[in-house]
Amino acid sequence: MHPTPGPSPTPAIRLLCPAAALLLAALGPAGAADFASFQRDDSPAVAEQIDLTPKQYRQIEPSLYHLAKQHAEALDALPTDQRRGRLAALARFIEAKRQAVAETQVIGPGQNLIGLLDPAHGLDPREISALAATYRCPATIFKKTDPTQTLADVGDAFLAAVASAARPDSGPTTVIVLGHGLPEEIQSYHIPVTRLADTLVAAAAGPEPNTVDLGSLTLICDDCYSADFMINLGRRIAARCRERSIPLARLPTLIAGTNRDCVGHADVGVKFVPHFWRNVIELFYIRRPRPAAITLGDFLEKVDNMMYGYGRRPIIDGSRVVGYRLLDPQMVQDPVVFVPLDDAEIEQLRTLLGLDDNAPCDPFLDIG
Repeated sequence: MHPTPGPSPTPAIRLLCPAAALLLAALGPAGAADFASFQRDDSPAVAEQIDLTPKQYRQIEPSLYHLAKQHAEALDALPTDQRRGRLAALARFIEAKRQAVAETQVIGPGQNLIGLLDPAHGLDPREISALAATYRCPATIFKKTDPTQTLADVGDAFLAAVASAARPDSGPTTVIVLGHGLPEEIQSYHIPVTRLADTLVAAAAGPEPNTVDLGSLTLICDDCYSADFMINLGRRIAARCRERSIPLARLPTLIAGTNRDCVGHADVGVKFVPHFWRNVIELFYIRRPRPAAITLGDFLEKVDNMMYGYGRRPIIDGSRVVGYRLLDPQMVQDPVVFVPLDDAEIEQLRTLLGLDDNAPCDPFLDIG
């Protein structure tokens, strides 16, 4: 993760993830340039075809771009007008899914919480336990503080708790990971994405393999490259189910504190809290009145709105925000939510994309 620049007296981490600098340098500016081209060439024609406010379209525009990029072979073969009509239909599909899941509880009464915190000094278990107490959630939090423990000891205990939560008879659970991350690893405890996926599938399927339904789980990661990690996790779960010939009913809901190819940022001093989770604490613990529960819609709207200000400055016209000016691209980490799709929704998405029967289609959707 990178630090917050500016006059704040709080010391800051320049690079929270040890390998992130090399990975970021390798990625280069191509992704941002491609998105800028999409905004310039496609977005105006798409936006005028759909009944969304500028803010609503702004919230789903990156999701639409990434979906179009992933399935470029099918979409780019179409004439321009037909392609943009297809993009407008996909935008409506994304927005409809946002509305359908907005009331889903993420933190609230009856929801179990499992936390995994980087062993760094200043990242306190209270960043999760205070929310748990406020919203009446049982919480189990893992953090290496005992010198007699190894990182592997804590990682193993965390995975055992996650496995228990993934079993069919378990209640709704939200798993929160704060710390270092890479596209294929919870780096703080050296947990590969393949190991987490295999743990979830094995627990949900049971000893006599049944349908894997992970829909009662929500996973939140606030670390570098968390969207990339979530995509890899979802695909690995689906692949593992195929390998074992186990039907996959639903993936977990996956909330990433950083979007694709993005590092996370944190201020570091007496307290150490990454920006995304700091905003969650600000919105739903410090501010009053508190909601009865924190929903997926709260992450899609309130948290997203606060995070959009990092690296950007609002353009004010009178009393209204009419746009944003990009100031520091490295500070932008725009969080993203991935939601599971059922078989009917996957088929609908395949139709909208114009995919043939052999073309892959992920069983989850980026909804901004």
